[in-house]
Amino acid sequence: MQIEELKIKITALFPTVVFAEGTQWLTLNIEPTEWLPLAKQLRNEDALYFDFLSCLTCVDWKTHLTMVYHLDSTKYRHTIVVKVKLDAAKPEIETVSTIWKTAESHEREVYEMFGVNFLNHPDLRLMILPDGWEGKNPLRKDFEDPINMIRL
Repeated sequence: MQIEELKIKITALFPTVVFAEGTQWLTLNIEPTEWLPLAKQLRNEDALYFDFLSCLTCVDWKTHLTMVYHLDSTKYRHTIVVKVKLDAAKPEIETVSTIWKTAESHEREVYEMFGVNFLNHPDLRLMILPDGWEGKNPLRKDFEDPINMIRL
């Protein structure tokens, strides 16, 4: 399926999606409240069948955070990227771990490193950092490490 065909199919299912231009993969921008319904449709719609979440990460832009999801269809061999802009002061978004099992550990890592709260996540706790690091979020640009004097 070509990119234009994907755009038509996705827009028919979710008209509020905004497509980015000049990207390697088809890239969608969506509001946080619309992410879970869109994710379900991307996964369950037979014409799309995005059955594999290959990457989930976060980007800190100082003014806001952006969640980035890379989705693949192993059936149709197409890839899309979904971006969701979050409020830096209270970053939260619904978990998609019930849709793609790989999201469970990726979301825990983003929670730990960026402080994004994944609503309804089954086990949102630290995974890499030791106890006592809760809420410190070392990959945020406002993180300050007095020992190593890291400042971004």
